[in-house]
Amino acid sequence: MSKNDLQAPRGTRDFYPEELRQREWLFGCFREIGRRYGFEEVDAPVLEHEELFTRKAGEEIVGQLYHFELHGRRLALRPEMTPSIARMVRARAGSLRLPLRWMSLPQCWRYERMTRGRRREHYQWNMDIWGEASVTAEAELISAVFDLLDRVDVPRDDVKVRLSSRALLEETLRGTVLRDRPERFAALCVVIDKLDKIGGGGVADLLTATSGAVGLEASDAKFVVEWLGHRNLADAVRQAPSGSAAAEELSRLFDLLEAYGHGDRVVFDASVVRGLAYYTGVVFEVFDTARELRAICGGGRYDGLLETLGGPRIPAAGFGFGDAVIAELLSDRGLLPDGARSLDAVVFPFGDEQRAAAVAVAGALRARGQSVDLVLGRPKLKRVLADADRANAACVYLIGPDELTRGEVLIRDLATGEQRTETLPD
Repeated sequence: MSKNDLQAPRGTRDFYPEELRQREWLFGCFREIGRRYGFEEVDAPVLEHEELFTRKAGEEIVGQLYHFELHGRRLALRPEMTPSIARMVRARAGSLRLPLRWMSLPQCWRYERMTRGRRREHYQWNMDIWGEASVTAEAELISAVFDLLDRVDVPRDDVKVRLSSRALLEETLRGTVLRDRPERFAALCVVIDKLDKIGGGGVADLLTATSGAVGLEASDAKFVVEWLGHRNLADAVRQAPSGSAAAEELSRLFDLLEAYGHGDRVVFDASVVRGLAYYTGVVFEVFDTARELRAICGGGRYDGLLETLGGPRIPAAGFGFGDAVIAELLSDRGLLPDGARSLDAVVFPFGDEQRAAAVAVAGALRARGQSVDLVLGRPKLKRVLADADRANAACVYLIGPDELTRGEVLIRDLATGEQRTETLPD
């Protein structure tokens, strides 16, 4: 076996105790915000049929799948949770009471190029609302994101949400450069989602490539790139058809977020389209204002997703909030807890003769719900006290020959150094 075979695969992580405590702290924050907003937690297999992710995902994610064939079945590790949630909704579509508020904390897998905050496996906080067609759903979801950021003490001005609408983009382009070729809109979205990576010139080259799936004229490609540069909703709306429903939705969403108290934390950005093909309306990304990291969170509306799985049309909106990027942001700002261990008590028998009494003491404390380390073996007292201090134990229960004879246990408070005795349990 080579040295590499004994390491975690590249892009994955081992979680040692202190790191797992940090992760569980973050997950606890996710779950608390979900609870406050009335969401129920669900889960699904990490392994799904490959077709679930290839039907309506977009070319990038299909190329990043961890997939294989077993006994004639094409299977894949989930790259995201939304299709699995859609599958679950479809399975009970006739009996579910809408709207649904579901959240999940799945582990996801994508074989992609790694950068800071981008790994090949990560955990993701998902919140989805099914059965609500209005942007009240998006407003609730975006507010939950901000409440999470507030809960982990990220400064208010350090993070903002970029908002746009695929529906507004589609309305605008179907009335202009795609008037005679509306079927090319999906392929166009795949190209313009690369804007941050390759720039406006690169996007224009792909949009005009004769071998590409879009095939625009140079002047039309220039129009698209210029439209993506809008940072003011009113400017973007001027080029949309009169009475644009998508523009009205976005305007209402901004008003709702103002009512939530988050108006100053949201900006319009026409370049946001999201990389997944199933988005149909409002789309958004959460980013650090210094732009030192990739998107912290992203989501939007996907009203047609269930239909692609053969189910009824149920409106839906949601987001995915990865653990890796927010961990980087919190680490940069010194906001991550140190992950230190914490114990209520350490129980130490001086010898084998006191072992049974120590077991009884530890059992009584554990029955009260305390976290207890019952010392094994026969280390010296100095070592026991040092280890208890390192583990942030509140106190040490000491049972030596004299204590056993008297039927007592000596309790030392490690914070104050004070000592007291208690009667040994039967």
